[in-house]
Formats: sequence, structure tokens, C-alpha cells
Amino acid sequence: MHPERIGVVITTYNSPEWLAKVLTGYENQSLSEFRVIIADDGSREDTGLLIDTYREHGILDIDHVWQEDDGFRKCEILNKAIAQTDCDYLIFTDGDCIPEPGFIETHRRLAEPGYFLSGGYIKLTMPVSKAISDDDIRSGRVFDASWLVAQGQPKNHKLWKLSRSALARKLLNAVTPAAASWNGMNSSTWTKDLMAVNGFNEDMQYGGLDRELGERLWNYGHKSRQIRYSTVCLHLDHARGYSRPDVWAKNRAIRKAVKENGTFWADNGITKQSTTDAGKT
Repeated sequence: MHPERIGVVITTYNSPEWLAKVLTGYENQSLSEFRVIIADDGSREDTGLLIDTYREHGILDIDHVWQEDDGFRKCEILNKAIAQTDCDYLIFTDGDCIPEPGFIETHRRLAEPGYFLSGGYIKLTMPVSKAISDDDIRSGRVFDASWLVAQGQPKNHKLWKLSRSALARKLLNAVTPAAASWNGMNSSTWTKDLMAVNGFNEDMQYGGLDRELGERLWNYGHKSRQIRYSTVCLHLDHARGYSRPDVWAKNRAIRKAVKENGTFWADNGITKQSTTDAGKT
């Protein structure tokens, strides 16, 4: 059972330089039948103008879901994107993550009912992030490990995710000690299942909000599949001024309660209803 209508949800906030590189990556996908849904947490006008430019290219079908800038409200804009789409399957990533050419095709091929997919990413240094041009993305050379190293990216085991061997990627998926958790840079599942858990928990801010969704999907009965070596994205470097110890502590407490109570429904999610009000058991 393959998805019929795929959407890729890309979060962004005032990073048009990085978003341009990401959209170029989606213009060069091996599978062209998908929608781009940009979940914009209050960016300035320059981001909207950039999106219009990519619409004019005539390659991507783009929905721009925007909300006013009122602090970090990533979960809220993601819920708006989920609620407004008619896509039956959604891939989630960020506006600083350049996708491999086979990114959409791989998620579609590996999608299974009752599962979410947990993909991989490689964090680039700032100099390498800056050096990447549109031509580097369109040619595919940016996904060559030796090319990245030549630009200054550290040579280490993380670059194994760019192996050209399908067998090697399959074996690495099988032996990796990393849990198949939900990560916001590269994960996907069925829209109906996101609705069944009421989407993202808007009580969560930066720090574990993606993992919390995955933990509720597990509680709902979902399984997860590790595909971190099957398809990856390149994560462009950026500052993280919104990371705060007090918020991390609050988010850890929420996740602890989700695990201990087996909670799958987010009261403060797409709809503002408690489990009882929503008729859940």
C-alpha cells in the first residue's frame, strides 16, 4: 500500500538563504508527484518573496502556511499544516535540510500502514553550509562524501550515510544502535495517524518536541522503522538562540508523563479537546 498524495512539510523561520538551497533540492527529486508545504513560524516578507520565486519556476507545487511571529511556536504551525492538507502521507523536515535526490521516492517506497519512518541527516559545518551552491545541489555532487570532505567537512563515520551501496545502507540500518525515534529533520507517516494522536503537543517548545510525537505514536500502537541510512538530508549549520535549560526541563517532564501514562492524545494539539471530550478511550 503506497501513499496516493505525498506532502513534505518544511518548517522555516527567517532563513531564506538556507530555504533556497532546500527548495532547490526538492526541485531535483527523482519523484515529482508531491506537494511542498512550508510551515512558516512568522518569517518576514523576504521568505514569502523567495517562495513566490520558486513557484514561478513551475517545478514545485507549494503551499505556504504562515502565522504571525509570536515567539517559538513550531508545534502550532505544524498542526496548522497538518490540518489544512489533503495529502494522505506526510514527510517532515526543516528549512535547513537539503534532501537527497531520492528522498521523496524512498519515503514513498518504504511507507507501511501502522509505521512511521525515522530517517537520517548529516550536520554540516558553517563553512561547508555557506559554500554549497545551487549547481552543487542540482549536480548531486553535494551528496558525495569526498566532495564534502574537500570543502572542509570532517571525515568520520557519519559520512557512511552517503554510501552508494544499497546493501551497505541496509546493513547499517540493521546494526545501528540508534532508536527509530521521530526526528523533525527526516521522518514520515500517515496523516490519519497524526490526526489520531491530535498532532503535535503545543505545550512543547524547543527541545524534544519531535521525540514526544513519536512516543505518543508508539503509545497509539504505531511501530517505527529505521531508515537513517536509506535516505538522508544535509543539515545546514545555524545558531540555536531559542535553546533554554528551563524549557528543556519542562519538555522532559511532559515526555516523562507521556511514557509513564501511555498517553497518545495531545490535549493541546490540532483540536483543543481532552481525551474524554474527543471521545477517546
